[in-house]
Amino acid sequence: MSTTADNNPKADATVVSDELLQLVSFKIGTEEFGVDILKVQEINRMLEVTRVPNAPEYVDGVINLRGKVIPIINLRRRFGMERKERGKDTRIVVVELKGRVVGFVVDAVSEVLRIPKSVTEPPPPLVAGVEAEYITAVGKLEDRLLILLDLEKVLSTEEKHELAAVAA
Repeated sequence: MSTTADNNPKADATVVSDELLQLVSFKIGTEEFGVDILKVQEINRMLEVTRVPNAPEYVDGVINLRGKVIPIINLRRRFGMERKERGKDTRIVVVELKGRVVGFVVDAVSEVLRIPKSVTEPPPPLVAGVEAEYITAVGKLEDRLLILLDLEKVLSTEEKHELAAVAA
């Protein structure tokens, strides 16, 4: 049995705007960021990082993760923030970017969130000192803002090539 809502284009538009985004949220300093959960392979406590000579300044080095050498990017440094001592909450968020596995060091992983796309809006030109090209949206949660990152854009094509050389 068909209802009138099935043929109502406005009903479909409502469904699209209420699409849920599934995110892993983490902190860098006082700012809270979110990334698409489908991009995240795993989240690890800090491991021993081996420094690599002549690596870009924002690359802490490489780790051996179950036999695979992966570069570790310090998001604090990548975003132009000062380095911080690693604490008990410091984590490595392991993601795959265009077939390459990369680890991002964050101050703390907060939670997995499901937020309606309707509570997000495009970023203003400059947000929290992070260049807007990395930012897909800003989520307006009850008591805080969540900056949604596109990890593919955190590194330029040239920087991705530099990373490939670091991990080789």
